[in-house]
Amino acid sequence: MNFISGFRLFFTSAFLLLILMIYGCHADRDLHDPHAYLPSHPVHTDHTELMSGPYETGSDVTKACLECHPKAAAQVQKTAHWTWTSPPVQLPGRAEPVVLGKRNAINNFCIGIRSNWPPCTACHAGYGWVDESFDFSDEYAVDCLVCHDQSGQYVKTKGGYPAQGVDLVAAAQSVAIPSRENCGGCHFRGGGGNAVKHGDLDESLYYPTERIDVHMGKHDFLCIDCHRTENHDIKGRSISVSADDRNQIYCQDCHKGEVHDDERLNAHQSAVACQTCHIPAAAVKQATKMHWDWSQAGQDLPEDPHEYLKIKGRFVYEKEITPEYFWYKGTSDPYLFGDPIDPDSVTLLNEPDGDIYDADAKIWPFKVHTAKQIYDTKNQYLLQPKTYGEGGYWSEFDWHKAARLGSKAVGLDYSGHYDFTHTAMFWPITHMVAPTEQALQCFQCHESKEQNRMNFQALGYQGDPLYHGGRKVSKLRD
Repeated sequence: MNFISGFRLFFTSAFLLLILMIYGCHADRDLHDPHAYLPSHPVHTDHTELMSGPYETGSDVTKACLECHPKAAAQVQKTAHWTWTSPPVQLPGRAEPVVLGKRNAINNFCIGIRSNWPPCTACHAGYGWVDESFDFSDEYAVDCLVCHDQSGQYVKTKGGYPAQGVDLVAAAQSVAIPSRENCGGCHFRGGGGNAVKHGDLDESLYYPTERIDVHMGKHDFLCIDCHRTENHDIKGRSISVSADDRNQIYCQDCHKGEVHDDERLNAHQSAVACQTCHIPAAAVKQATKMHWDWSQAGQDLPEDPHEYLKIKGRFVYEKEITPEYFWYKGTSDPYLFGDPIDPDSVTLLNEPDGDIYDADAKIWPFKVHTAKQIYDTKNQYLLQPKTYGEGGYWSEFDWHKAARLGSKAVGLDYSGHYDFTHTAMFWPITHMVAPTEQALQCFQCHESKEQNRMNFQALGYQGDPLYHGGRKVSKLRD
């Protein structure tokens, strides 16, 4: 055997061995084992002796963290948790790329953060964002504790500062990988309180039963088991503040291949999102806000946080909600400040992209939150009022002043004339996955005149596709 032949044999053997090693690592994985594809978490390091303090401010803790983790703050500053904006996205019908995010989006809850920074930025991953002059380049303003504290007493307040009475030494010594409490402290309480915004994220997920969420309840998943993290960049998107589908997570990250024993169910995967069948209801334990009427604010009426507050208006909360279903391909058409509206119609603030003819779209479950919010009757666009602080509506109950100050902050003209119009926001339902035996059955979407769960005509079908004459997804999507 000459040298070349020997080298070829060695190379071939090594290549085959590598293939066997790669596939061998996965060969013993049980596709039905919920832990088979989960990330490995780092071994915990006890920081009791490493973080002795004293610390006067949260930034003092960050300085100490950066002594051992010098790249951490710079990594955080590249993420949406810090910037509250997304990368520029070119959207259909827009002349310039769109930069969206919590920093500049409009919603139909508290409407917008500009001029209202301090209460909104209590959930920012930083310290001191109290106005438009916040320095996003200051590494010492990064809040390490909001994601890593495990002391159970770390709370943030207006501007993102630690609340009075927080023991910063105890918090710093307790740090570990993010828990549900770290993530939920902000994400479960978005919109001003527990269970307000999403419908599938609330404090029942801190210690849920299997009925509430099979992943967290039965299998004890952490948020970061699905929302995997690399260099402090946490996977996941929300179409309320993102127009693209970058950095998204999918059920198929763990549930690979043909996951059903019944081929008819596997065939649905090309047109039906996993969540549609496996999350038959949202807000399964705690009621979520479904409607907010700002036009009713300012009246001296009996107050109840689930029905009426003088500073915010009237609310409708519901529990065990049946989702609404729409075609969705992971992107949306966002309403931007200054976009014209028809005040006699419902303005869709983040309409999901996709339809029956789109091969990338699937039928998804949504919570649809409706509202009645302020708009400029002459300029015919939505307004973002100043609600917090001096001149804000919550202090003076003066819509004209609130509209004028808020419009100045976002760079819009205010004509001096306002009224209220109807809007809707779409919130994809992706959490509160039910146990397998509670997933939707065929009859709950098909042959179900009583439940009327799935409106096939609204989705673009001639009727129930189960029957002859109904449009077939496979024919449209070939």
